Amino acid sequence: MKNIKLPVVITRDEDGYYLAEVPVLKSCFTQGKTREEALENIKEVISLCLESMAEEGEPMPREYTLEQVEVAV
Repeated sequence: MKNIKLPVVITRDEDGYYLAEVPVLKSCFTQGKTREEALENIKEVISLCLESMAEEGEPMPREYTLEQVEVAV
C-alpha cells in the first residue's frame, strides 16, 4: 500500500482526552490519553477505514479543501 497524506483534526475533550478525526473519511475517528497516542491510534483507524471503503467499492476522496474560519460567539 502506498503512503497517503490525509487531514487529521485533533481536539481535547472536557475529560482531557485527545480526539482525532479524519473529516474526509466517514466515521474515521479515535481518541488517546496523549496527543501522540491519538495520532498513533488514528493511523490504525485510517487503515481500517480505507480497507472498508475498498471492500465496499467506495472511492477515496481525491480532492478536498481545508479552511479555518473565525466566527464571533
